[in-house]
Amino acid sequence: MKETQPSYKDKFSLIDFVDDFDDWEGGIYVVVRRDCDRKKFVLPLADLKAVNRKSQNYQLLDDYSVWFVNNR
Repeated sequence: MKETQPSYKDKFSLIDFVDDFDDWEGGIYVVVRRDCDRKKFVLPLADLKAVNRKSQNYQLLDDYSVWFVNNR
């Protein structure tokens, strides 16, 4: 199942934001590429977490996730 589905243990690279997604209740969606096999997936931005805790991306993703969960 891990070959066809993304896992919380996988590392991804963010490719692009999704403009035309039908389920906007799930927040912002992004296209990501899994680093190990380069397979692409569409995931909610709130489900992602930056690897490097000292990067600006870590703080931005964390702030968005907290905001999204608390303001549904």
